[in-house]
Amino acid sequence: MRAYERLIRYSKYPTASNENCPDCPSSPAQLVLAGDLVKEMKELGIENAAVDEHGYVYGTIPANIPDWGGSIIGFIAHMDVVDVVPYENVQARVVEKYDGGEILLSEGIVLSPDQFPELKKYQGKDLVILSIGRLLGADDKAGVAAILTMAEYYHEHPEVQHGTIQIGFTPDEEIGRGADLFDVKRFGADFAYTVDGGAFGEVEYETFNAAAAKIYVTGKSIHPGSAKNQMINAARIAMEFDSLLPEEQRPEHTEGREGFFHLNEMQGIEESAQLKYILRDHDSEKLEEKKRMIEAAVQFLNAKYGEGTVKAEITDSYRNMLEQIKPHWHLIEIASEEVKALGGTPVSVPVRGGTDGCRLSFMGLPCPNLGTGGHNCHGRMEYACIQEMDLTTELLLRIAQRYAALTLKNR
Repeated sequence: MRAYERLIRYSKYPTASNENCPDCPSSPAQLVLAGDLVKEMKELGIENAAVDEHGYVYGTIPANIPDWGGSIIGFIAHMDVVDVVPYENVQARVVEKYDGGEILLSEGIVLSPDQFPELKKYQGKDLVILSIGRLLGADDKAGVAAILTMAEYYHEHPEVQHGTIQIGFTPDEEIGRGADLFDVKRFGADFAYTVDGGAFGEVEYETFNAAAAKIYVTGKSIHPGSAKNQMINAARIAMEFDSLLPEEQRPEHTEGREGFFHLNEMQGIEESAQLKYILRDHDSEKLEEKKRMIEAAVQFLNAKYGEGTVKAEITDSYRNMLEQIKPHWHLIEIASEEVKALGGTPVSVPVRGGTDGCRLSFMGLPCPNLGTGGHNCHGRMEYACIQEMDLTTELLLRIAQRYAALTLKNR
């Protein structure tokens, strides 16, 4: 089975994570997919395949080299998808030999190279798109598919030498909890790759530093007919708070290494209001500066409307994993060399987001990220290139074999 066929099958599972649910996994469908993946893993000869009570899947492809004593490599992907567009009753289809023009996804929804110029690169290639539904879920079911297609190849080709390979699938990555309960010791790898990127050739090792801020505004409700000099309208103060943050540092005005304040939730009435932000920057000091801007805005509004009117809660989410990857630079060198060997161009740009690998790197498992062949994630214009998914599978095979060859060479 090819990776894209697995992606189409996995896309039918409605595995959106739910940030409002404290449980892990945060949605029951993730546990259903996890159980089915374990069954598939066992059929592929993966040993110790199991899902724990929190929805984390683990398994081992045992070394077929006698007396293996080399490094243990791992590959990790996440099972959940974002809960931002409808994701149930998904039906994917294949566009063969894409002609370079517009693709009608469903009534009134068109995937066009005018809007997404990178589509032109895939003229003549085969694409997986949606025919019914709103979210393909290639982020990150394309990664799950590539890993198990790699496992299937090893199962069918025992003559190909490899060392011990660990496999892990995580829940709730899209809501920032994917690594929370990941058992690094149980996983048992010396280092790993998350397979959770975009185009084939991506070899990513630098992420944002990230924090979250919750702003609470307390107002005073008075009948508007007699409100002069008495009403404190929390909803308007919340709007004023947002206006105090630099407009040029919003996501829609930033790119590359530029950080941002992202207001992703707002609710309020006269008596109370709440704002939720995510803060991001590749530079840790610039992230601290953003935190100070939040605190300064709180102090300004409290001086204006009264102490205690506005409060802020700021928590750190994750840090730039570059500092954890540098001592293990062979991970980047080998992946980049094998991308080139497959005819690709390694692309290493700072990730404008985070991955499970970022958290895992700080938990003692150095874990850069590889592309999957998926594009336009987190929206109804998502698609995956079948040939890139094949190359991703081949890349995983080559990385594993490369580490096996290095161990044999050093014996």
